[in-house]
Amino acid sequence: RSQHPDSLAKKPPDVTKSRKVKTEHLLKVDDHDFTMRPAFGGPAIPVGVDVQVESLDSISEVDMDFTMTLYLRHYWKDERLSFSSSTNKSMTFDGRLVKKIWVPDVFFVHSKRSFIHDTTTDNIMLRVFPDGHVLYSLRVTVTAACNMDFSRFPLDSQTCSLELESYAYTDEDLMLYWKSGDESLSTDDRISLSQFLIQKFHTTSRLAFYSSTGWYNRLYINFTLRRHIFFFLLQTYFPATLMVMLSWVSFWIDRRAVPARVSLGITTVLTMSTIITGVNASMPRVSYIKAVDIYLWVSFVFVFLSVLEYAAVNYLSTVQDRRQRKMRERERSLPCTCGMSQTRTMTMLDGTYSEADTNSLAGYTEEPMSPDLEQEEMHEVPEKPEHMVVHLSVSSESTNTKKKKSMRALNIMNTHAIDKYSRMIFPGSYIFFNLIYWSVYC
Repeated sequence: RSQHPDSLAKKPPDVTKSRKVKTEHLLKVDDHDFTMRPAFGGPAIPVGVDVQVESLDSISEVDMDFTMTLYLRHYWKDERLSFSSSTNKSMTFDGRLVKKIWVPDVFFVHSKRSFIHDTTTDNIMLRVFPDGHVLYSLRVTVTAACNMDFSRFPLDSQTCSLELESYAYTDEDLMLYWKSGDESLSTDDRISLSQFLIQKFHTTSRLAFYSSTGWYNRLYINFTLRRHIFFFLLQTYFPATLMVMLSWVSFWIDRRAVPARVSLGITTVLTMSTIITGVNASMPRVSYIKAVDIYLWVSFVFVFLSVLEYAAVNYLSTVQDRRQRKMRERERSLPCTCGMSQTRTMTMLDGTYSEADTNSLAGYTEEPMSPDLEQEEMHEVPEKPEHMVVHLSVSSESTNTKKKKSMRALNIMNTHAIDKYSRMIFPGSYIFFNLIYWSVYC
């Protein structure tokens, strides 16, 4: 389809699309000194900022920092870059023109590392409008410090901030501000972290003072992170709880099974030590107690007390067996009293006993005996039988008293009772501790 030649001639030329005019000539770069800020010597130049967070790459508890990739955009007006354009269209350039004009010297406060992406070329864009307004955008990855409080770890929430500030220009030369308030910060909905839930992003601004240079405008990108607890439940809390419960199994094992109970106790203690070491290896060496430390060390104390409980049971069992052995040996060495009662024995000690009493104590009846048998009996009976009977009676009384005292001691040191009480005290105390712990930290 053909067009009339007069219609093409009436369309005004657009100098922004003309290949005959160089960029330096169009923007008059060589006619001005761009080492000085716009309106040098006048009021502070306002520089608006907005940020689009592309990703939150990592959070490091050991180094106490975070890594973020973002698009940082600056807006200001430099009348030295104004040009004539009949269509009022802007011109877009890459990073090569940035080195020839003035741009804000914004840097990241408390940053450890940062770089501008350069694949396939430097990720920098410069857009200039005919009236001199400039948009300067770049893609940056920055690693910045974040002061974290681990007193409630791993049931904690952390608030970190990325701070932007002009390095050279004070608030009298450059006014840094959020271009659209809270809407100046936008995030990708797909941003996620493995250990944290990103709760919110928000912006703030304030003045920062340096004693040697003065006041500076500072912008803050604040975000709050809440840690996911499920990972630590599987890796730390559940294994520690199972080790404590495993240590209670020894209370149901026979106290004479020394290898079984000792090996079980040592295994649980070493496993708890491994869990504590593994948790602390991935954490900074802070000087205060963390929430996970309280749980692990209390669990370790329960496991260790179960080992001490068996040590007490084993010691008391040894003492009890030694006493029972001595009692049996003593009973074997003593003669039999033949069932003599205490009442009759005391009568004999007074010396007022009859022949019937003597025969009754000896287990004989008061029947008449023939002269021959009586004479043989007189030859067999010792000279002083009453002294023997008295001796046996006193020995019987002393033995009964010792038995009563030893039985009282055995009731106090009953090793079965220690295990029986431990089966109730240890689980009850640990459940009570868990109720308090989770009610305080959750």
